[in-house]
Amino acid sequence: MPDGTFRNPKGSPSRGQARLKTAAPFFLEMLKMGRRKVEIPENHVVPRDLATRALETHVEDGGDFITWLGHASFLIRIGGLTVLTDPYLTSYAGPAGLGPRRYVKCGVPMSALPPVDLLVVSHNHYDHLDERALARLAGKDRMTVAVPLRLGGFFRERGFANVVELDWHESHKIGGVTATALPVVHWSRRSGFDTNRTLWAGFALKSETHHLFFGGDSGYGPVFSEIGEEYGPFDTALLGIGAYEPRVMMKASHATPEEAVQMGRDLKAKRVVGMHWGTVLLTVEPPFEPPERFRAAAADAGYPAADAWIMAIGESRPLTGWPSNA
Repeated sequence: MPDGTFRNPKGSPSRGQARLKTAAPFFLEMLKMGRRKVEIPENHVVPRDLATRALETHVEDGGDFITWLGHASFLIRIGGLTVLTDPYLTSYAGPAGLGPRRYVKCGVPMSALPPVDLLVVSHNHYDHLDERALARLAGKDRMTVAVPLRLGGFFRERGFANVVELDWHESHKIGGVTATALPVVHWSRRSGFDTNRTLWAGFALKSETHHLFFGGDSGYGPVFSEIGEEYGPFDTALLGIGAYEPRVMMKASHATPEEAVQMGRDLKAKRVVGMHWGTVLLTVEPPFEPPERFRAAAADAGYPAADAWIMAIGESRPLTGWPSNA
């Protein structure tokens, strides 16, 4: 934009739809929710020792796989590379111990993560860009970091040697994988004075045998159909399904589970994986409502149960040959 800020793709919903009469009750309710104990359903989390052993097995096998660490953070093996996405891995989604607190730990200890070849960060919100996790991440001198425009300095200042800034539709190849930054419907802010001063993005990761879309953080918009036409089909799409209520505030930031399924169809994705839920309270919908709605919407849209994944935190799955999780 002329003032140096970034905007969403044309046709996207507007963040200006929220009104003070909606915002004030929302923030009051979130203050209350921050003190509530969240009841964790059985099988939502893989015990850490089992999760760590399963991850080690997948690493040794050498095939493509994903491990859900929670929220939008995945460890991905694709094309021989180990990729880490949006590493919110410590306790708080905020500065200096402030902000919402995770009610589920990172799926595996950071010390158990294998060496990362490519770090992909979609935008600068605290629940996606965790400075405390970055400080503890090994291999800053060897890994490549792919980030949207104007976010590179944040990483260079913290010791990352190989940082690539990408505009929407720009690509960078590392080994046998091409990473392409793609437009999504969101916004950026790290403090009270830098709204939309850095870009936000989703990422396509393409190897010879697999094409994966990582959605980062996004509301729904016509841009997903455009991406599907230009870059699809995708084998796997990792899509946010949580943090969607109240809609008047969240429509331009986060998709509903039903909208996430529509994103998958627009992207021409063979498999959809729900993320951005079940980890930290950011909004007011029941925290374990998203997977139920996601599964129902995927079935209505014609996805077999085996191609609509709801993973447990800490769970690893191969990207080929997985049976139904119904």
